[in-house]
Amino acid sequence: EAARSGMFYVNNRWLGGTLTNFQTIKKRIDRLHELREQEETNAWQGLPKKEIASLRLELEKLERNLGGVAEMKHLPSCLFVVDTKKEHIAVAEARRLGIPIVAIVDTNCDPEEVDFVIPGNDDAIRAIKLITSVMANAVIEGKEGFEVDLSADEGEAEVLEYDETEEADA
Repeated sequence: EAARSGMFYVNNRWLGGTLTNFQTIKKRIDRLHELREQEETNAWQGLPKKEIASLRLELEKLERNLGGVAEMKHLPSCLFVVDTKKEHIAVAEARRLGIPIVAIVDTNCDPEEVDFVIPGNDDAIRAIKLITSVMANAVIEGKEGFEVDLSADEGEAEVLEYDETEEADA
């Protein structure tokens, strides 16, 4: 659902320091981009099989851990967490940086750690799918509304420029 809405995501293991040590994580993301590019351009063609296997293994590991945040250029303005108990490191990092947290909170989680609580079963796949699809739809709708606002603002700017040129000619 995050990919559908164009948002960044981590669906494997949260790497400690993803938010608080973003510069180091950014270097690993750059390495991921470098390996992707090398694979696409067949730069590994002349290398020994063992080295190619090693590079592919490194690429797979980076894809698994950082694939969802590979295009992230700066820290997020909000964090959506499905299981705050399992992802306690992500919650702690976001809290430390003052990033608002939206999370599905079950009875086994502390709602005090979360800024915007969504009460629900964070263990049931169907409940998670439902809530994440609603969140993704809201993000898509918000993005569309934002784009409409931007285009409306540009239209107003063009009208103002046109009016100013008419007044200058008169």
